Amino acid sequence: MFKTAGLFFTVVAGSLFLQACKTTHQVVAEKENFLEQLMAANPSAFSHILANRDSLKVQVIYSKIDRDKKNQPHFTDYYFNVNKRYFYPASTVKMPVAFLALEKLNQLGISRNTTFITEKGYSGQTAVYNDPTTADGRPTIEHYIKKIFTVSDNDANNRLYEFLGQQYLHDQLRKKGYNDVQIIRRLSINMTEDEHRTTNPVSFRDSSGNVIYEQPLTKSNLPYINRTDKIGKGYMNDEEVLVNEPMDFSRKNRIYLTDLHQILRSVLFPESVQPEQRFNIAESDYRFLYQYMSQLPSETKYPEYDTSEFYDSYCKYLMFGSMQHQPLPKQIRSFNKPGWSYGFLTDVAYIIDFDKNVEFMLSAVIYCNSDGILNDDKYDYETVGLPFLTELGKAIYEYELKRNRKFNPDLSKFKVTYDK
Repeated sequence: MFKTAGLFFTVVAGSLFLQACKTTHQVVAEKENFLEQLMAANPSAFSHILANRDSLKVQVIYSKIDRDKKNQPHFTDYYFNVNKRYFYPASTVKMPVAFLALEKLNQLGISRNTTFITEKGYSGQTAVYNDPTTADGRPTIEHYIKKIFTVSDNDANNRLYEFLGQQYLHDQLRKKGYNDVQIIRRLSINMTEDEHRTTNPVSFRDSSGNVIYEQPLTKSNLPYINRTDKIGKGYMNDEEVLVNEPMDFSRKNRIYLTDLHQILRSVLFPESVQPEQRFNIAESDYRFLYQYMSQLPSETKYPEYDTSEFYDSYCKYLMFGSMQHQPLPKQIRSFNKPGWSYGFLTDVAYIIDFDKNVEFMLSAVIYCNSDGILNDDKYDYETVGLPFLTELGKAIYEYELKRNRKFNPDLSKFKVTYDK
């Protein structure tokens, strides 16, 4: 099904395996160079990426996973061009928002399937009393999270943002060690900074419609980090007039790739991170997340997605991004959250092949905007971004197929039943 990553395996036979006799300096050097050597071994797919890594703002994190005899995972992390240079995270911010929403529900003792009502109490806000995409018309946190991971629904994310509140969201992430994260805006909605700081009154109702928890309108006083994040050489403003200066992202969301990678790991492998980094959610929440992080639109009920628009690779960029309107192999599953906006294409994923006993974590971002103008709808997603993420995922997958493992992983924890 997949093209082999060319000369890569001759490289593997030589210098890429970490041997116990090597010095610490050698091991560190290999961890820094592994991904570069992998891509250099397949120039047809990656020569453009390597030659333009900085202008394309490429960053890659790969975590090799080795199990011990008790099936405990041990991680070796490899990096390519990873830094704290700004990229627009787009929909990847929905992942920590969803995890924190489940954690807050757990703290409140409320089921994720409880009716969740959103009121409006401030300028720019809208209310939600029903949801026609559910089986019974009730809006719930569960359904919002389902839509976030299945098709990256923006409104669903905004409702969770309103449930959490801007200040609470950041306080909880800081407690987990994510001090650089700034999720300070709803997505795909035109609001002022003040309106983004102000979140709706919400409530939860029992089956008789009685209020079991009520949260008033909340105003955040979160101090914003002083940032100078600017992208591009120009942008189209709201009047569709070209502004010949970089676009200012200093008041838009920010989260680094290293944090996204670690947040995903903390939910997939909570035992592998420090206790304070874990999300306090129930075992049933983990199973729920594993299902909808890996479920495809064609496997989903409520809503029944139009697969001509929401095809199976719609939210699966690594390995599958260029396979639009093609069926994906069902034995390979990506537990992930992608993002796509302002020319930035990102995917943060844990990928499994159940038949071949392969598993790995892979996160990557690339900037697909060769003309340097933002908001002109002339991005290179199809010609540069998705092909890169597809080939990168394939190259890691092919490497994983060939490498030796002392113990085969037991991946039954991640086997779930899909809607259909």
